[in-house]
Amino acid sequence: MLLPKRGWQVEMVARVNTVAFQGIEGVPVDVQVMVGPGKLAMQIVGLPDKAVAESRERVQAALHASGLALPPKRITINLAPADLPKEGSHFDLPIALGLMAALGAIPVEALASYVVIGELNLDGTLAAVAGALPAAIGANALGKGLICPADSGAEAAWAGAEFDILAPRSLIALANHFRGSQLLSRPAPAIRAAPTSLPDLAEIKGQESAKRALEVAAAGGHNLLMVGPPGSGKSMLAARLPSILPPLSAAELLEVSMIHSIAGQLSGGKLSDRRPFRTPHHSATMAALVGGGFRAKPGEASLSHHGVLFLDEFPEFSPQVLDALRQPLETGECIIARANHRVSYPANIQLVAAMNPCRCGMAGEPGHTCAKGPKCMTDYQARISGPLLDRIDIRIDVPAVAAADLIRPRPAESSADVAARVAKARDRQRRRFIAAGMPYISTNARCSTSLIEQVAEPDTAGAQLLRDAADKMKFSARAYHRVLKVARTLADLDDCDRVGRIHLAEAISYRIAGERLTAAV
Repeated sequence: MLLPKRGWQVEMVARVNTVAFQGIEGVPVDVQVMVGPGKLAMQIVGLPDKAVAESRERVQAALHASGLALPPKRITINLAPADLPKEGSHFDLPIALGLMAALGAIPVEALASYVVIGELNLDGTLAAVAGALPAAIGANALGKGLICPADSGAEAAWAGAEFDILAPRSLIALANHFRGSQLLSRPAPAIRAAPTSLPDLAEIKGQESAKRALEVAAAGGHNLLMVGPPGSGKSMLAARLPSILPPLSAAELLEVSMIHSIAGQLSGGKLSDRRPFRTPHHSATMAALVGGGFRAKPGEASLSHHGVLFLDEFPEFSPQVLDALRQPLETGECIIARANHRVSYPANIQLVAAMNPCRCGMAGEPGHTCAKGPKCMTDYQARISGPLLDRIDIRIDVPAVAAADLIRPRPAESSADVAARVAKARDRQRRRFIAAGMPYISTNARCSTSLIEQVAEPDTAGAQLLRDAADKMKFSARAYHRVLKVARTLADLDDCDRVGRIHLAEAISYRIAGERLTAAV
């Protein structure tokens, strides 16, 4: 039982530390609880949203179920700073602990060294909340420990090996811990088991040029667009991209997991070193793709951070939704601006898209004549804007698979063989950028224009080829530098220090395949 001292000798004001989330950062919030004279009431102030305002009912029920009766007094709860919006159910536990401390059920000084988050059930048990990992990292940076629900403990434990975490299952368990009658053990970090069988490239029959482009895209983190008729294998190729990508580094793992934690998508608090692979439906709204909504949640682009965003049936997405990706592809972040606040989510993504050449799907195929003529292809491809296409490094045609490849397919390389070459190329890039004093860059696709001109300086023959191609094809400045980035990746795959003519020729060929699309816009 959590009965307070006789005669309602209460602490007038109790303070508990918690956080409010802005993007993936936890902003410190001071929960101030005052029990004083006045008409029986409980009031929460400090810009609470609906979930926070409703916490008063959950808190009262949970305290009653735990054996703590509230006094017939006026209870005021202030969430400071008062001008910062407070959203989410994770304020339940700090409010409840503030009340318990004010009523003498737990010592006030015991809470001073902790940041508290958690949602309360009506029976006094604790439910998992979104954002446990960012809250734990923020608390660790402040030199404090964390109190969170038991179901969020495995996620929070990744914030540090020496980080103090209390993960009770109920209010009673936490009160007993502070009284010394029960000891809460520190939760252990949990890792999600790697999938035992990913789709393998060896299952793809034919399409050798498309497999090559997929390998180049994986090695340099380049955006990729595949154009071809239905059934040519575009979606199958994209589905096998995760099998050749290297695992996340430790820093990338934390960044990705923080975003998924805020979105409430860490199942059981378990982290995974597999790169995200998100495949939203073409009916997705702008808020679903780049983030937004009432609480400015991360969208598919941010959930694909350090991974792949695959958009199948590319032109079927709303043109306005697709154009919203232009900024994330350039800057690596999604900025959601509202009248009263501004939120930024990381979105360092690799865009992979697939589309048919026209609405009927068979334009340009031998023996097929479109009933609507060239207008069918032109109108369909014009749904993709030129500025968005300019941000796609590799554009390839994926023709229908030949009957000979289906009946008597040639032996194909496995994903493991391709992944080894991709890992080696990425290691070259990582060492190059570390030597240049830019360890935060991991792939050629994210290299700055000034640096790529230095590390991808072509030989004489290659420079002449690039100059002629840029003049003839009217490359934009962005297209010019993206050709250099792809050529640098091709040289890395060949283990070459210098970009040669052969590398530039292949990189330019990946832009030529998109000229038909650009002309239609």
